[in-house]
Amino acid sequence: MSLFWIPLLPMFGTLIPLLADRWGRSTCALLTALAPAMALAIVLSYLPEVLSGQTLQETINWIPSIGLQASFHLDGLALLFSILILGIGLLIILYARYYLSEKDSMGRFYAYLILFMTAMLGIVLSSNLIQLWLYWELTSISSFLLISFWSHNSDARKGARMALSVTGAGGLALLAGLLMIGDIVGSYDLNVVLASGDLIRDHANYTVVLVLVLLGAFTKSAQFPFHFWLPHAMAAPTPVSAYLHSATMVKAGLFLLARFFPVLSGTEQWFLIVSLTGLATLLLGAYIALFKHDLKGLLAYSTISHLGLITLLLGLDSRLGAVAAVFHIINHAIFKASLFMAAGIIDHESGSRDMRKLNGLWKYMPYTATLAMVAAASMAGVPLFNGFLSKEMFFAETLDQGALGSLSWMIPVLATVGATFSVAYSIRFIHDVFFNGEPIDLPRTPHEPPRYMKVPVEILVGLCLLVGMFPQFIVGDLLASASSAVLGGVLPVYSLSIWHGINLPLMMSLVAMTGGLLIYHNRRNLFRFQAQFPETDAKVVFDDCVQWILAQSARFMNWLDSGSLQRYMLYLMLLALALIGAPMMELNTTAGLRPEIPLNNVMLAGAVLLCLCALATVVWHRKRLIALLMLSVVGLIVSISFAVFSAPDLALTQLLVEVATIILLLLALFFLPQRTPKESSPSRIVRDLGISALIGGTIGTISYALMTRPLDTISDFFLAHSKTGGGGTNVVNVILVDFRGFDTFGEITVLGIAALGIYKLIAQMRLFMPTSDIDGRAWAKDKHPMILGVISQGMLPLALLVSAYIFLRGHNLPGGGFIAGLITALALIQQYIAHGVDWMKQRLKLDYQWLIGSGLLIAFATGSGSWLFDRPFLTSWFDYFTLPVVGKFELASALLFDLGVYLTVIGAVLLILANLGKLTTGERPTQTEHE
Repeated sequence: MSLFWIPLLPMFGTLIPLLADRWGRSTCALLTALAPAMALAIVLSYLPEVLSGQTLQETINWIPSIGLQASFHLDGLALLFSILILGIGLLIILYARYYLSEKDSMGRFYAYLILFMTAMLGIVLSSNLIQLWLYWELTSISSFLLISFWSHNSDARKGARMALSVTGAGGLALLAGLLMIGDIVGSYDLNVVLASGDLIRDHANYTVVLVLVLLGAFTKSAQFPFHFWLPHAMAAPTPVSAYLHSATMVKAGLFLLARFFPVLSGTEQWFLIVSLTGLATLLLGAYIALFKHDLKGLLAYSTISHLGLITLLLGLDSRLGAVAAVFHIINHAIFKASLFMAAGIIDHESGSRDMRKLNGLWKYMPYTATLAMVAAASMAGVPLFNGFLSKEMFFAETLDQGALGSLSWMIPVLATVGATFSVAYSIRFIHDVFFNGEPIDLPRTPHEPPRYMKVPVEILVGLCLLVGMFPQFIVGDLLASASSAVLGGVLPVYSLSIWHGINLPLMMSLVAMTGGLLIYHNRRNLFRFQAQFPETDAKVVFDDCVQWILAQSARFMNWLDSGSLQRYMLYLMLLALALIGAPMMELNTTAGLRPEIPLNNVMLAGAVLLCLCALATVVWHRKRLIALLMLSVVGLIVSISFAVFSAPDLALTQLLVEVATIILLLLALFFLPQRTPKESSPSRIVRDLGISALIGGTIGTISYALMTRPLDTISDFFLAHSKTGGGGTNVVNVILVDFRGFDTFGEITVLGIAALGIYKLIAQMRLFMPTSDIDGRAWAKDKHPMILGVISQGMLPLALLVSAYIFLRGHNLPGGGFIAGLITALALIQQYIAHGVDWMKQRLKLDYQWLIGSGLLIAFATGSGSWLFDRPFLTSWFDYFTLPVVGKFELASALLFDLGVYLTVIGAVLLILANLGKLTTGERPTQTEHE
């Protein structure tokens, strides 16, 4: 069974809940669980191979030239996280079946949940850095959907936005870090990266890479100072909290730290940043958790604290510390998922999560209370429960380090303080909820939940006990395999025994438990002390920051977006000058060694005429007809230049585009004001001349430097393969319809969309129609002179014949569908100009929108036809045939593609120009036609 099925099965399974929602809640849950269950079965089938030390990998090349590939691998770490993601995910699916109310859309909830599961599996299984990042961002998006599931709740919407903003920003930093790693190593393949630790650590940009990757990990795993988003994500339904904050979302950051441990660890920067961040998060989360009255709020901050503990272990930069971190990842996922689900049961069956009201629930729901107390004892690190074992390993590792020199003693002391508060809030969870008197003003009388709602909690609590008492048997091999993947080598010596004798870590555990009891006993004094500090709502602070950013952005945009095209051009030119001017300063010699082309009088005259007409266009821009004539001369000279420098296809295209553009401008200028005011002051003119001179001089210098240096271009490839690969001697046309046919298809699609958009704009236009010229003379009554009509009618057949000739010869000689389409369109536009819209409407019954659609359909069908022969899209075919009289001739499938281009160009140009011309005639649309 392929590794690809592990993330693909849940991805396909996202559609199942939406379809099954109408078939009943139990059926929906059952069908939703099928895909994850099958994926889990595949993962477990690889268990013997992975535990034996193998790493399984499968790859499908996507864009090999830039190192992009769809690649998955399964090693010990990926195996561990896959089991947690799929195993706890299946329990959450069962639990949510009973948690969600009849009003909730169960199908939508399960679809979001499975989407998130797919994203997490993609992260842990990806063997390509870019692919890993794509899945990383998908977790942010899917968690946003889950947290905001109850969208009617303002807290849910705000919490989801906060989580998306923080983790999304971290994801951008992570992308930058991964791109830099790929650049340093020369590959985005994870296996290559993991084997290049020394190269990355020795690189000058190591610190930058480390900070960027850690920003991604810290924001996702809610490390200080990015911890504030996680408690507010508790507005999500409890199944979401149990899943995202135990085995998946926040564990993604820890997975990233563990995955890149062989690459980024081993330096002083790693120790200082990771360990101190973890220690601060451990203490802050543990302290705040003690004062939270909301049941899920307490668990949220306890999650932050335990995430800090794991981060601290990874930051200590010891091999045994990494093993302890992996072990606590397992234990935390087990007891925290069970605690969240127990909290959800309490909320579901009592109607409240306020611990000031939830008193004495042991009397009403003893079975649930027993399960919750076992999980809370594991969280506190009580012996015989799984949390105790990893906590002892944690204490041992804080003792066995000296990175802070003479201050190293502070780490074990502060770790004990954090564990003490952990015991205190665990005791509060047990005592305040299940004992401590009677319930106070609960919405309903508490009672035990439905039988199967407790099954997921029972399984997880059972694991707390089994791992705590038989650690080596239950998780020994899995822990060793995952730790080996993290360390990238031989495992250190460690023991999973329950009893290690009387030693310092045991004493630290006893101090923590005793201290926790004392803190809880004197909690009133602590609560009074804490009450002195103003309570800050992170949602309010976050919203204020967002509003400030929006206000500043709006102010900046109002300054920037002034509506002045001249100012936009000024900013663009100054930016271009700043970007290209500085590097040009380092170029000592502008001229290269390439010989210059001899200058003759004709070329000199054309260059002078080009410059003079360009200047005349600017100087006489207020005289629009003269400016338009000067602009047309500029286009003509450019077309001639293309022809002189052996680019006849470009020359033809440029010439025809110039004609179409001039007609378009004539039609548009007719509706513009007859007189334009003089707006440029002398100072502005001087400023603009200076900037123009700088830009022109810089661009001219770059152009001269490039033209006088030998260049290796891709043109040699096209020249060598045009005939053999595309069957044509016109290299430009072969590129358009074969080598870069996909680009051409995209371009004509954009052309068609643009034409349709312009048509819709024109259809709604209500423009003032001037009745006289600039001097007040009325327009001539003879709108369609007879001589123009006679000449244009005579030219139409000739133009169509030339168009057909240009079209048919385009594959081997200058021409092709684009040029032929422009000739045909301009010939027809000439008829509109000569005879008017009414005359043409009676004789030319063409639907230009249908022409665009037909052209695109023909081009797509031509490209799709290659699939029938197992060839890539738009692979062309050609062959030579012989007929009597005709002789030898060539047929190429590219001719059909060119036909699609031809029809699209005709449809687009006529749709724009013909309908713009209607605004000056009786065909002009009226208001009533579109109401």
